[in-house]
Amino acid sequence: MASSHSSSPVPQSNSSDAFFKKEMDATKHFRPVQSLPDVCPKEPTGNGDPSNLRDSPSLVVDQQRWTIYHSKVNLPAALNDPRLAKRESDFFTKTWGVDFVDTEVTPSFYLPQITKEHFALYQQEITPREKLHERCKNICTPKDTFDRTLLHTHDKSRTDLEQVPKIFMKPDFALEDSLTFNTVLPWSHFSTAGGKGNRDAASSRLLQEKLSHYLDIVEVNIAHQISLRSEAFFHAMTSQHELQDYLRKTSQAVKLLREKISKIDKVVCEGSLRVLRLSLTRNNCIKAYNKLKLMATVHQTQPTVQLLLSTSEFVGALDLIATTQEVLQQELQGIHSFRHLGSQLCELEKLIDKMMIAEFSTYARNDLNRPLEDDCQVLEEERLVSLVFGLLKQRKLNFYEIYGDEMINTAKNIIKQCVVNTVSQIEEIDTEVVVKLADQMRMMNFPQWFDLLKNIFSKFTIFLKRIKATLNTIRSVVFLVLDKNQKNRDLEDTLQKNSAKESTVDTEVAYLTHEGMFISDAFGDGELAAAAAEGACQRNTSPNSEPCSSDSVSEPECTTDSSSSKEQTASSLTPGGVEMIIGDDMKLTDLELVRLANNIQELLYNASDICHDRSVKFLMARAKDGFLEKLNSNEFVTLSRLMEGFILDTEQICGRKSMSLRGALQSQANRFVNRFHEERKTKLSLLLDNERWKQAEVPAEFQDLVDSVSDGRISLPEKKPAATEERKPAEFLIVEGQKYATVGTVLLLIRIILEYCQCVDNIPSITTDMLTRLSDLLKYFNSRSCQLVLGAGALQVVGLKTITTKNLALSSRCLQLIVHYIPIIRAHFEARLQPKQFSMLRHFDHITKDYHDHIAEISAKLVAIMDSLFDKLLSKYEVKAPVPSACFRNICKQMAKMHEAIYDLLPEEQTQMLFLRINASYKLHLKRQLAHLSVVNDGGPLNGLVTSDVAFYTGNLQALKGLNNLDLNMAEIWEQKR
Repeated sequence: MASSHSSSPVPQSNSSDAFFKKEMDATKHFRPVQSLPDVCPKEPTGNGDPSNLRDSPSLVVDQQRWTIYHSKVNLPAALNDPRLAKRESDFFTKTWGVDFVDTEVTPSFYLPQITKEHFALYQQEITPREKLHERCKNICTPKDTFDRTLLHTHDKSRTDLEQVPKIFMKPDFALEDSLTFNTVLPWSHFSTAGGKGNRDAASSRLLQEKLSHYLDIVEVNIAHQISLRSEAFFHAMTSQHELQDYLRKTSQAVKLLREKISKIDKVVCEGSLRVLRLSLTRNNCIKAYNKLKLMATVHQTQPTVQLLLSTSEFVGALDLIATTQEVLQQELQGIHSFRHLGSQLCELEKLIDKMMIAEFSTYARNDLNRPLEDDCQVLEEERLVSLVFGLLKQRKLNFYEIYGDEMINTAKNIIKQCVVNTVSQIEEIDTEVVVKLADQMRMMNFPQWFDLLKNIFSKFTIFLKRIKATLNTIRSVVFLVLDKNQKNRDLEDTLQKNSAKESTVDTEVAYLTHEGMFISDAFGDGELAAAAAEGACQRNTSPNSEPCSSDSVSEPECTTDSSSSKEQTASSLTPGGVEMIIGDDMKLTDLELVRLANNIQELLYNASDICHDRSVKFLMARAKDGFLEKLNSNEFVTLSRLMEGFILDTEQICGRKSMSLRGALQSQANRFVNRFHEERKTKLSLLLDNERWKQAEVPAEFQDLVDSVSDGRISLPEKKPAATEERKPAEFLIVEGQKYATVGTVLLLIRIILEYCQCVDNIPSITTDMLTRLSDLLKYFNSRSCQLVLGAGALQVVGLKTITTKNLALSSRCLQLIVHYIPIIRAHFEARLQPKQFSMLRHFDHITKDYHDHIAEISAKLVAIMDSLFDKLLSKYEVKAPVPSACFRNICKQMAKMHEAIYDLLPEEQTQMLFLRINASYKLHLKRQLAHLSVVNDGGPLNGLVTSDVAFYTGNLQALKGLNNLDLNMAEIWEQKR
């Protein structure tokens, strides 16, 4: 607790204010004690940086200036409070107040009160053990007494050494260093201005004393260490003489061993090494000789390449260039005479690329422009294979675009040449007056133009077949290269597996070192020759290199080691039978080859599109003046079949549908359908406007037409040659055993309907349009006939005086005939529609309903006619003699006329149903009149007169043909008695 510098704690901080700061970490209960500040100011901290020197007071500089280190306080005096008698409480009351100790602390409810009785059991158990421990401690001397002494001594030495500055302990301590010198001896403090001489002298003395103190500490520690190891030191000095004797004997033994090894080297090794050295020299000479031969071969590369190019051997020239380039890079690298040969070969390779592209363009032009005959063989297949292989080798993968451009030009020329040849054969066309080919073509009639189109289609078919054969050959080359790549990968995998197996075999190889070179002598002469022969078989020199001389065949260095000379080649055949040698130097990936094959296949599709596009332009050029729209049905069907046939041929050749020509055909077909429909609709309108709704005779050809439909064939029958005896027209049309009385318009309508159906068979692409147009035609006939007959439009249009019951019955029967054929027509169209188009068949259902409604309206009209007659006659009926009355005789007369008008037109079942409805109307009016006259069924005279009239009516009605079994039920005319 002294107040000197040696015992007072000094905080280690960079500022003087740190001395008064409290500890912030509650877990630290002590501060590190710092030794007395060094007399050497600004001691380095270890990294040599002056900025990091310790900021501590200096005895030299700060001797006359008061600092915080001059403060001296007695700790007991600082803690003693004279106000209190209890010394032990002064420390706390000084900080926290007088009442701190006197305050009573309330005991905790959660902690029990501990007394000495709680430790009684523990004391009973531990007391015997403690006595036993004390006895053993007195008997046995502690083993670690010496260790504790050493440890105490070591700690004391360490404490003393810590007083020495660390700079003296550094391994690189040298006073030659100015920084170190100034740090140890701060002479800069002694060179200040005058008036401080006494201070400098005092600092010098203090510095000298401090250094002497450090020296004493070090000497004491050294002496202490020597004293600890004195026994070992003297033992080492004693063993020094024995060690010198051992070294002398060892030196003599080494000298004797060296003499023996020298003799063995002269006798045994020198000759063998000379043989090996001569063998190595011979091998080096052979290598030099082969290198010179290889240089001579490489020197002949350019003339050989020019010779190959003169014969269009592009692949051979490229192989030779590639081999030479590889030899230059591996075997002849650094040869000064060949320094420009690599760049010359690169320029030559670029020239070959241009020559191959020009050659391929010429080949494509010759192949596509040769006469279009039935011969579809590939032109000069060997030349084509060589060109394609060379282009693939040079990665010119867009060569197929050249072929595509040539296809477009050739397709144009084909059409132009066909037009010129056809026009030259037609005398009616004066080529001097009409100069343009398009105008000359428009002057042709349909047969001439049709023959021209047929010729163009045939030329295009041969054209596509040739293109397909050529492109198949190109694709075969691509696929052969792709297959070779796959085989190479499989072979590499196999070789890797074999090499992994061979690596497990242990091979003893001994090597000697002579003049910096490793020589293998593990093999005998025979084994070395066999290995050399095997290596020669596995290697190939450049294509035009000379064979090795006979004296170097047995040596392993007779051939080059370039990878190009080790290429494995495979022979493959193209589809045309051309043999092709494929090397391993193709640098194309599988992805590139597959993409190229797909592009070539796409080029075939493009060829089909080109032919179709040119055909469409040819078609549109002829259709400018409406020529195609003016074709009749047979001509358009013939044209459509020709175009469909060409479309199917191109799809079969190319394997893909082209939509341009099919779209043009569909466009022309739509125009044809519109004209076809308008013509027939106009024709039907004219027929209806001139129809007088009288029963027409049925010519034999119409009966044949109906009979053909009954056989299941919906088509127009072929015209039969005129017979010697012409068949007379029939009164009725017989359809499946039923008689149909028709008008002439309906007969022609049936023929028109069959023309629609036959047109669908001839041109399947217009099925949906024809279905819509036919539906429109049937609806038009239904609505127009309703206007003319039921609406009495025929009175103004045709000039009929009145619409008779016969006209109505005939109209109903005609409608029934059309309704009979609607299911047949529906089945015909359903068989030719796609499943997704079946929804269009609902048009026929709507038409059938409309026709049935029309027929029902006609029947209701007939009943209404008689109903008005009954109302007029029976309203004047009087029950009186004579019997039958005039009213009933008139009614029976009108009923007979009605029966006469409709019986021959309508079937018997429909006639009976109609008269049952008329009879119901008659009974209703008679019942009403009898009720008005108050005549009842009472058996009186009036009842008898009415019964007689009714019997007369019943007898006359049942006497009519076909109505004899009609149940009239006349009892309903009487009021039922309630």
